[in-house]
Amino acid sequence: MKLLVRHQTIYRYAATAGRVAMRLKLMPVDTPAQRVLEWQVSINDEPLTAFHPNSYGEKEAIWIRHDRLDNATIVAEGLVDTRESHGVVGHLHSHVDPRYFLRDTRLTRSSPGIAAMARDLPAGDGPLATLHALSAAVSDAVHYRAGVTTSETSAADAFALGAGVCQDHAQVFIAAARSIGVPARYVSGYLLAGDGDALHETHGWAEAWLPSLGWIGFDPSNRVCVTERYLRLASGLDADDAAPIRGSVTVAGDIWIDADVRIAQAEDGVEERQLQKQQQQSTPPPDSTG
Repeated sequence: MKLLVRHQTIYRYAATAGRVAMRLKLMPVDTPAQRVLEWQVSINDEPLTAFHPNSYGEKEAIWIRHDRLDNATIVAEGLVDTRESHGVVGHLHSHVDPRYFLRDTRLTRSSPGIAAMARDLPAGDGPLATLHALSAAVSDAVHYRAGVTTSETSAADAFALGAGVCQDHAQVFIAAARSIGVPARYVSGYLLAGDGDALHETHGWAEAWLPSLGWIGFDPSNRVCVTERYLRLASGLDADDAAPIRGSVTVAGDIWIDADVRIAQAEDGVEERQLQKQQQQSTPPPDSTG
């Protein structure tokens, strides 16, 4: 399946920013489940080409501006050919031992409840069956409910609340998998949920490591292993580590962020690209509520 994506993020500053620094993980790489045909990233209409491999075998770039800035518009867009692999991403090129992803972070630290859920999984036909059961258990324990958690909510807090969104589901899965000795990590990317979607942010899911298969993608939010409808961007110990955009800014006043993702199955590439761009340009700017 060929997926056409246009991901636009606009930062607006109430007072002119004096210094902006961003780490960008917006450049997908080839895996056994996807092949990047075209991709580019720009900031304020200037192409950003300084992407370099990191230790995870993915690409990232640092963008810094020291002059005064009123806004920053970041656009990542391109065409990626994905294939159905039943969730198996495989043995990706990386300089990091999979056991590194047994490390806890503030966002993925387990709790007695999460550890008990993982320990009490029904005995299945091997470790892969256990991970499938874990994904289902997370979905049952943490109901999808928008607006009750934030990007700062930890896995333990979301599990105690019993509600959250894709980030919470993925981080609870990661915490539980690590508690039973299975390396697991957070993945950011895009999901084509229907024939075409207008999203406000990227999607998040988890990958777990089995020596026999390599990395396997699980999306507890949708109760599936990842399919050809998923486009993988970046991974990390938690959602912060895998975030497509992280940064700091020196500014006196409020900052507004407007994120918009357009994703479609590619048929007529030129027309679809123009439509995605027009739709994003016609999106009303964010309100000034902060």
